[in-house]
Amino acid sequence: MFFPEGQVRVHLYGRPVDMRRSFDGLSALTSHALGQNPMSGTLFVFINRRATQMKVLYWDRTGYCVWAKRLERGRFVSDWTRVTNREMDWTGLKLLLEGIEPKVVRKRYRQPTTQPATQMQTVSSPP
Repeated sequence: MFFPEGQVRVHLYGRPVDMRRSFDGLSALTSHALGQNPMSGTLFVFINRRATQMKVLYWDRTGYCVWAKRLERGRFVSDWTRVTNREMDWTGLKLLLEGIEPKVVRKRYRQPTTQPATQMQTVSSPP
């Protein structure tokens, strides 16, 4: 299914999940632990304890869908202590699927502040 990038909401569950859970187990976790409606059309992301598997649950107007991805090398999450339940955007999910942890981005530059123009004083030479 094609998702317009600006309109998709994504919720990441911030604790490890048993990957034996499927449609019913993940939808129950969505409603009870996240307090969200699993039929809202939002994508709900779940990651296992070793952070090598991910499942995404969503409702597509006719039923539940589950995407699954298993990494052969690497991890989706490097440190579980820094992962919390949070909402992210579609781009953040794409980065996470590629193995890049979305973090807070800091600006590397500052906007120049506008300073009031100083008047140039003309100095006249003595006669």
